[in-house]
Amino acid sequence: MGMVHVFAVITAKPGQRGAVLEKFRANVPAVEAEDGCIEYRAVVDAEDAGGFQAPLGPDTFAVVEKWQSMAALQAHAAAPHMKAYGAAVKDMLADRAVHVLRDA
Repeated sequence: MGMVHVFAVITAKPGQRGAVLEKFRANVPAVEAEDGCIEYRAVVDAEDAGGFQAPLGPDTFAVVEKWQSMAALQAHAAAPHMKAYGAAVKDMLADRAVHVLRDA
């Protein structure tokens, strides 16, 4: 299958995005140290992108990930630091959609 891409859309409860991002950023070094992690970052709406943009909104951010393999992604999902992150933010989230993709 080759490289695995993940695009996750995370919507925090109103006013909680900053707190969720703070916990996300604290977890990034542990994720980047995982075998098979190529990229792992949070992204938010770009300002002044023009009329073609479909903004995520003030409570939402996306996570862009690249993994060397599906096995690396599955190990990431089961990692203790990811379970701890999930528990720390679960009450701050309104919605989460994770898209696992491959090259077309």
